[in-house]
Amino acid sequence: MQHTLQFAQQCDAEDPLKHFREEFLLPKDTQGNNLIYLCGNSLGLQPKLTQEYIQQELNDWAKHGVEGHTDAENPWLPYHEFLTETMASIVGAKPSEVVMMNTLTTNLHLMMVSFYQPTPSKYKIIVESDAFPSDKYAVESQLKFHGFDPSDGLILWKPRAGEDLCRFEDLEQIMAEQGDQVALLMIGSTNYYSGQHFPLKKITELGHKYGCKVGFDLAHGAGNIEPKLHETGADFAVWCSYKYLNSGPGSLGGCFVHERHANNDKLNRFTGWWGHNKETRFNMRHEFDALQGAEGWQLSNPPILSMAAIRASLAVFADAGFNKLRKKSIKLTGYLEFLLHDLENDAINIITPSNPEERGCQLSIQLKSANKETHTKLTKTGVISDWREPDVIRVAPAPLYNSFEDVFEFVQRLKKVL
Repeated sequence: MQHTLQFAQQCDAEDPLKHFREEFLLPKDTQGNNLIYLCGNSLGLQPKLTQEYIQQELNDWAKHGVEGHTDAENPWLPYHEFLTETMASIVGAKPSEVVMMNTLTTNLHLMMVSFYQPTPSKYKIIVESDAFPSDKYAVESQLKFHGFDPSDGLILWKPRAGEDLCRFEDLEQIMAEQGDQVALLMIGSTNYYSGQHFPLKKITELGHKYGCKVGFDLAHGAGNIEPKLHETGADFAVWCSYKYLNSGPGSLGGCFVHERHANNDKLNRFTGWWGHNKETRFNMRHEFDALQGAEGWQLSNPPILSMAAIRASLAVFADAGFNKLRKKSIKLTGYLEFLLHDLENDAINIITPSNPEERGCQLSIQLKSANKETHTKLTKTGVISDWREPDVIRVAPAPLYNSFEDVFEFVQRLKKVL
């Protein structure tokens, strides 16, 4: 690798996926120049297809009214099914194990209704210590709902003193000491702050060894890493679609339920009519008859305009091929890491693992003795990244629309700011 603009441009010229950048709307400054957008870990960019896909549903709504449920070009009744196959391939699941519905934390609560089954002696929940706050709030509220004190029932898997990353052997130690009291491991697959990607299969096997249910939050994993959920064997997983999946702010989330639970009528669940047998759903007078697989956890008829945006994004993913995107991502983030190390600046510390198998595209850059003003100055140079207290800039070169030149220019501007 070389620390030159020419090398970055050569990498872009040789990139077989480079044309997908043209499939997205890139933010611009007041002079009309493209900003360097490295914030797909918070909100992905808009695919150009999105307006077309949403407009189609608006047109069909205007043309057909309620009959659009059956007569629209893409009928609304089965619309969520149009998303399933591509979404399942991205998260490594069988189509029957995946459904797009609700939003992430809603889905997490629904999954815990089914898979958090505490007893007086086996009730504790493990999360990573710096889990995304919404996950922590959700599991704390579930503990309280079941009558347990979170100060006792919530176990935090922490990095060791002076370290930034969680060690698997420390989770093993927690389970060795308290596994007979643990009911659920609920881990973020890729930590939002550090960018650390956890060993999902090993965590699942560890949890199941002690008779625990295991679930993952893929908010920073879906569309970023290859979670291989079916092979991993997790009981459930949840994710949002507006980060790496580029479906627009606040768009619908996704849910995975392993096929071994597909027909388990002994599981508790909160139910709604969209999870009912499709053949009798509109009869309105049948007792609840759950659909098989993940679809059976649906509650309400879905928001079609949001699903249209997801469908547009998934069309781009399907065209690119997720395995190819992951290969590019490893190269792109590796180049970013090389350039940052090449600066030889003691103020910079990358807290994300250096092993590509232990991270996605995000690098979390710790700036020693810096504050948010440093990030503000970087933003004024035309870079969109994000700041996380107390001293970290998160940078995520997304392989669908970011280039090697983006990465090179970012490091040049960071160098000037520092």
